[in-house]
Amino acid sequence: MATALDTSGFGQQSGGHVSANANDTHYRPSADEPFMNDKQLAYFRAKLIDWKEAILRESLDTLATLQNEPLREPDVTDRASSETDWSIELRTRDRQRKLISKIDAALRRIEEGEYGYCEVTGEAISLGRLEARPIATMTVEAQERHERNEKVSRDE
Repeated sequence: MATALDTSGFGQQSGGHVSANANDTHYRPSADEPFMNDKQLAYFRAKLIDWKEAILRESLDTLATLQNEPLREPDVTDRASSETDWSIELRTRDRQRKLISKIDAALRRIEEGEYGYCEVTGEAISLGRLEARPIATMTVEAQERHERNEKVSRDE
């Protein structure tokens, strides 16, 4: 049961879909080019689509395994262990379901011309941050401020 998301497949062919940057596998967005130009947008669109497809494939694998492998372990300890494993797997799938909605929102921002810009300040989000977290909606600074404010609110 693999629960970790393999992000190494970004930009490659997956499930019949050829990424926009599949022909240029060495392309990485650079600060030397205009921010969120067509090539960068195509790169991030492909990265997001590939990520979503990987999550959906993993979900289908989990569903198939659940349908084919009953949780009827003869030993009580083995059964408890299996149930714990499946509980963790299903929680992971639920988190990934929420992640898919964030990926879809990022794809919408690309289509609307808002991708790559902070929803709080309107500033450009660094390419490094977008590379690491393509669903980012805030600059690092805005995210840190948001998290500090959130922590203060929880502590009160």
